[in-house]
Amino acid sequence: MNAVITGASKGIGKAIAEKLASEGFNVAICARNADTLEKAAADIRLVNPAIQVLAIPSDMGKKEEVLAFADRIKSTFTTVDILVNNAGLFVPGSLHEQEDGLLESLMATNVYSAYHLTRQLLGGMKANRKGHIFNMCSTASYTSYPNGGAYSITKFALLGFSKNLREELKAHNVKVTSLSPGPTLTASWEGFEAPPRRMMEPEDVAKLLWGAYTLSEQAVVEEVIMRPILGDIS
Repeated sequence: MNAVITGASKGIGKAIAEKLASEGFNVAICARNADTLEKAAADIRLVNPAIQVLAIPSDMGKKEEVLAFADRIKSTFTTVDILVNNAGLFVPGSLHEQEDGLLESLMATNVYSAYHLTRQLLGGMKANRKGHIFNMCSTASYTSYPNGGAYSITKFALLGFSKNLREELKAHNVKVTSLSPGPTLTASWEGFEAPPRRMMEPEDVAKLLWGAYTLSEQAVVEEVIMRPILGDIS
């Protein structure tokens, strides 16, 4: 069994990779920072020394690097059972104050990377009539909020991509799930001071993903919204 997780050097992506490794999946991971990525790969190998970890430094905001990552996956794994489109950047700010070009940059990382990588790996899933694609959306995919700006636009777009993909793949027996976590204790929230219980843990998202994956063959979770028990942080 093989899984691909983008943006997996820390936070939610790493927690998912470690969970899948513990369940016996070989994993292919990527991130921009090579040193952080290699440290994550070492941690994942400690979880399960028996599995294979393919760690490829990649800037998922660049189409050519997304395609190169896909090529390495296809040359290493005969099948992809789980694809987790998790790579993303969070830059807060109001639309009229954000720097020119930020929307294009965030779209490239948060949306186009999922689009291009999915297209590259989808052929094998359709041929095997098996596979599960998870798109890491956000509560910002559903609700506008102050300073959401370009980031929120990209998350609305990613949810739209996920909904369309779900409709297209019904007949091919390939599952698609949109996971939309609210505030989670990751690097995106560095500098924010709040009681630990005010935010979810990355492992919460990983556990929910595993629960969705292990349903019966004829069942699929289409969308999930996760929030801290006290709600979003405004």
